[in-house]
Amino acid sequence: MTNDQQLTMLKELTDARSIPGDEKEAREVMKKWITPYADNVYNDRLGSLIAKKTGDENGPKIMIAGHLDEVGFMVTRIDDNGFVYFQTVGGGWWSQVMLAQRVTLLTKKGDITGIIGSKPPHIVSAEARKKPVEIKDMFIDIGASSQEEAAEFGVKPGDSIVPYFEFTPLKNEKLILAKAWDNRIGCAIAIEVFRRLKGEKHPNRVYGVATVQEEVGLRGAKTSANTIEPDIGFTVDVGIAGDTPGISAKEADSKIGEGPQIILYDASMVSHRGLRDFIIDTADQYNLPYQYATMAGGGTDSGSIHLTANGVPALSITIATRYIHTHAAILHLDDFENTVQLLVEAIKKLDKDTVNKITFG
Repeated sequence: MTNDQQLTMLKELTDARSIPGDEKEAREVMKKWITPYADNVYNDRLGSLIAKKTGDENGPKIMIAGHLDEVGFMVTRIDDNGFVYFQTVGGGWWSQVMLAQRVTLLTKKGDITGIIGSKPPHIVSAEARKKPVEIKDMFIDIGASSQEEAAEFGVKPGDSIVPYFEFTPLKNEKLILAKAWDNRIGCAIAIEVFRRLKGEKHPNRVYGVATVQEEVGLRGAKTSANTIEPDIGFTVDVGIAGDTPGISAKEADSKIGEGPQIILYDASMVSHRGLRDFIIDTADQYNLPYQYATMAGGGTDSGSIHLTANGVPALSITIATRYIHTHAAILHLDDFENTVQLLVEAIKKLDKDTVNKITFG
């Protein structure tokens, strides 16, 4: 894949609008890009996309999961003056990053542009101005003058609302600013792993999975893992970058561009020791950079995958990303490249004996 093709893939994935429960746009983009490298592509009944590539039809099942959904909002009501009220869909929204941001409402009549608003500071008390505006006090202005006009536009309760942002390579072209890196970068990693395995021998069956509803409870990972029943599970997601002002090394010490993060622990799972050691040994063998990370709050799809059936050795490998759960975030393409290479080399070694050794020691 050329650099231009890679950027096109990343742009199409991040431009897709897909909040939890409404992931069709991103799923169609994922399907377009992974199908040429897969033996079979299908969906589970909740909507997660599953691509399969067979190396050895009797080999272990290796699952690589990234999630399709992004944090967003949902219309809950429209008032008499045409202002739209909403709820967040997906955790982690911080009220201070939301005001005056552009959003897109996805209606059956087409896209509607809106902006998140609140009372102006000029008419609130000095004490109130010192406090962040609560999400419950925000609304979206779509330029409608009445509830009836908003209905004419096509807006109704239940419609998805998605952050708007243009895909932007920065001056340092290895840094990309875009919405929905959480977690279209995981989907992109699965696609590129499949592409590099095309025509390669590997002693297993690989499943590239784009899960739904991760941001509301790791739900698509649960249904897709039950569909596949993997022997090994990898989750690829974003992680916390600690290289911006105000963050101490104690809070987060990973830096963008310095390799994938090997997650030791998060709120959904303690990483499988045998699989973690295998991945670290593989990274060392091929001189690939990596960083260790923990997340006391939050989790990844591994939290559901590792509890499938009678248990699945699972590990989360994440890319340090700045400003996640906002309208736009920044990551480094070297981390994408090194994560893909690490997974490709690991998959080539995951034969039945190796998986049994990882699993049972």
